[in-house]
Amino acid sequence: MDPLEIARWQFGITTVYHFIMVPLTLGLGPVVALMQTQWVRTGDEKWLRMTKFWGKLYLINFIMGVATGLVQEFQFGMAWSEYSRYVGDVFGAPLAMEGLLAFFFESVFLGLWIFGWDRLGKKLHLATLWIAVAGSVVSAFFIIVANSWMQHPVGVELIDGRPVMTDIWAVLTNNTALSAYSHTVMGAIAVGAGFVVGISWYQLWQRRRDGIDTVDATGRVVVGENASIPGRDRKDHSVWLTSIRIGAVIAIVGFGGVAITGDLQAKLMFEQQPLKMAAAEAACHDGTSFSVLSIGPLGSQNCEDVVGIIEIPGILSFLAHGDFDTEIKGVNTLIPEYQALYGTNLPDDPLYGERAGQEINYLPIMEVTYWGFRLMIGFGMLAAAFAALTLWIVRKGTVPQSKFLMGTALLSIAAPFGANIAGWVFTEMGRQPFVVVPNPTPGGVDGVYMFTAAAVSPGVSGEEIIFSLAALALVYAFLLVFEVKLLIKYVRGGVASAMPELGHREGDSGDGSDPDDPNKPDKRDDVLAFAY
Repeated sequence: MDPLEIARWQFGITTVYHFIMVPLTLGLGPVVALMQTQWVRTGDEKWLRMTKFWGKLYLINFIMGVATGLVQEFQFGMAWSEYSRYVGDVFGAPLAMEGLLAFFFESVFLGLWIFGWDRLGKKLHLATLWIAVAGSVVSAFFIIVANSWMQHPVGVELIDGRPVMTDIWAVLTNNTALSAYSHTVMGAIAVGAGFVVGISWYQLWQRRRDGIDTVDATGRVVVGENASIPGRDRKDHSVWLTSIRIGAVIAIVGFGGVAITGDLQAKLMFEQQPLKMAAAEAACHDGTSFSVLSIGPLGSQNCEDVVGIIEIPGILSFLAHGDFDTEIKGVNTLIPEYQALYGTNLPDDPLYGERAGQEINYLPIMEVTYWGFRLMIGFGMLAAAFAALTLWIVRKGTVPQSKFLMGTALLSIAAPFGANIAGWVFTEMGRQPFVVVPNPTPGGVDGVYMFTAAAVSPGVSGEEIIFSLAALALVYAFLLVFEVKLLIKYVRGGVASAMPELGHREGDSGDGSDPDDPNKPDKRDDVLAFAY
């Protein structure tokens, strides 16, 4: 019942769950805005249908992201009060900007977008969506600024043992924040695009399965329609074909952006957190070789137990410095350096509880850093490869009838999510045993760092955190089931699920009124019809 370990599990689980929603919101929002822009520009109903359908899924995910994100701030006070006290002077500014500026614009203008259909002019209504999407992107920036300060503290002065912010501009322009933010946004774009590709494939496959679309002798699509199924007309085919092509192109561009920004971020990490990167490469000794595959006993913290199976000389040097011959310090060289700078044992201070005076293990869990780094890259490459394959397959206007390929397309949605999650697990767990990492660069403020062992709330027991962990797990499990059921429901319903007017019955005027009850209000007058 160690409160520190349980608190770490609680924050890790809830944060990873919340981050499932975040990249989809960031990545899908601009896609929906682009679709609506095309509708306003061309007047083509195809773009309106795309906006309504993908906008519905965007809203579901956004609302769940807000609900799950609220818990994060409560945990700062409940389980991590010493951490909150230490970083509070720095975190106050970016988090206030996020809440009072970015999230305000995001939520207010998204509300205007929901309620504004047929009430605001087309261009004004489109502007509300773009402002809401911009609010999401800016909101993410301020969160990344706060997180990046933990990875690389700047712009502060140490007063009475606490960092006090002296330069807000240095905090906002922290090179770690700028590189992490660009990498996060590109990763989110890949997530949103992969989501569009997988669901669009399913919809095209469904049209093939139902016999609506067929192919000719050359394999080219013969578009059909079925009046008995709401929304399954010729325009519907155009919706999904355009969506899948847009999604595939954006996914490839997003992966390219991830690769470029990831390389820049890795170079910074080699400077700012060298032990994290050495552990990520299982590099026990100084050298230039990149590990393609290394193995060792599970749970071993002895670097000498790790055996390199496949290594490529020079690549590690290229990742770190852009050349092939500069030696990179390994774990065995770095640990004595850390011990000389930050001590071999935790301070004998009541703040550390039972851990006071214990020997410090500076080596992150190598299985997590090593495989987290590779899973991040591997999932990203799989998603990009499937997007490229999709572009080739749909060149003739549809997808095969293969159920296996359809299942693969739906599974491919998870790949960019997996890459994002693996990347964050690597980033956060790789900085242990620090919760605020010391800044080793010239100009770094001496003494601005915090061991994770000192960050947990001293008055909270392991049993109390276990209770909150179990309660949050149950709530989050319910929300997960609820969101998945909602998404499945509206995905299966297709465009008609977001546009009830497409499902009018015979004799219906098509304006949303009920032919059997003339006194029943127009269902499109319900301003929440689109949102719900």
